[in-house]
Amino acid sequence: MKSSKSVRYGYVPRIADDALAKALKSIGAAVIVGPKACGKTETARQRASSEVLLDVDVEAQRAASVDPRLILPGATPRLIDEWQREPMLWDAVRREVDVRRSPGQFILTGSATPRDEVARHSGAGRLGVLHMRPMTLFEQRISPGIISIHALLNGEAPSTGTSALDLAAYSERIVVGGWPALIGQSVGDALAFINGYIDMIIDHDIDVVSGARRNPRMVRRFLQAYAQLTAHPSRLSTIVDRARGITENEAPSRWTAEPYLDALCRLMVVDDVEAWNPELRSRTRLMTTPKRHLVDPSLAAALMECDPARLLGDLNTLGYLFESLAARDIRVYAGQGGASVYHYRERGGELEVDLIVERRDGAWIGIEVKMGSTQVDEAAADLLRLASARVVRPPVALLVVTATQYAYRRQDGVVVAPLALLGP
Repeated sequence: MKSSKSVRYGYVPRIADDALAKALKSIGAAVIVGPKACGKTETARQRASSEVLLDVDVEAQRAASVDPRLILPGATPRLIDEWQREPMLWDAVRREVDVRRSPGQFILTGSATPRDEVARHSGAGRLGVLHMRPMTLFEQRISPGIISIHALLNGEAPSTGTSALDLAAYSERIVVGGWPALIGQSVGDALAFINGYIDMIIDHDIDVVSGARRNPRMVRRFLQAYAQLTAHPSRLSTIVDRARGITENEAPSRWTAEPYLDALCRLMVVDDVEAWNPELRSRTRLMTTPKRHLVDPSLAAALMECDPARLLGDLNTLGYLFESLAARDIRVYAGQGGASVYHYRERGGELEVDLIVERRDGAWIGIEVKMGSTQVDEAAADLLRLASARVVRPPVALLVVTATQYAYRRQDGVVVAPLALLGP
């Protein structure tokens, strides 16, 4: 991650900065998508020469609703923030890019995906999409990033090192999350921010995105059930059953839960890890159910009313949220190099691997996430079994991510590294 001379004072550089700079050199418009408050607008502002903010500029929103072309003129790159408030802007920008025939004309940012019935033409070749998530430990300057996911994918030998973070510190990082507004804030301030964030989703945003009034109590119970199943491969019916277990008085049905899930996906609050589908050596049957995650583990912790002390008293819950923290960061690190993240699980539970990082050329890393050093041997054995007996293509690396201190390579070749030493 490189800093730009144009970075504004007080801005914390993001992994997405370089990707945005490259996109603006090669394509007419860059589209940054991600959940609210993850830092999209500030990242876009580092490169923009003019801007229009549709969530606060009422006149601009009115103009865009009359004719989206009215708000396109301005110094380039021109930032159009929360563009999805006027979905016809997509086609207007696409046409304008065709007319101007020059890269770096627009930056669009959006915290929700328009509904399917909003017709849009493909932006292929004109608009490039960049995904942003809340800040990783590397972006927060907590991790030095000496264990590079990109380097591991390239087959490079990992570094060794030591992390100062202990389990209490990881618990705090889970509860505070990766929200840029919370850098340097107390746990109490973080909890107030995150609870307000969840309230806004439940009371307002989900209705706007889905185009219908939703029952706030049932949406909250659905989200609470989702949080309780963090890092579990769970069907929607399982989430609904869990929501019913929270209260018998009023709970969503499968029929009502599907629109909730669709809306939460459009808001990019849900961030599931899909199942991996490799070429197998055997006839092993694989699960296709995604592992359930919210976009930041702080949301799950808040929905379960967990502060750091409560998490330390419930190591089972802490373990699942630690895996979610690792999944958030590794997905950002992997994405910078064009790789995707999956999970592996066989039907019947004979073998499970928490995360698989796979590049487009087929290079892959198997990752197990374990908090303690006593779990490393078992995790390494599972990774080696996957690599040697299940998958046709051998891995470029096998990695156990921990909440312990030391990074090293075992005699069997498996790399062990604290989460707070990982980076892109």
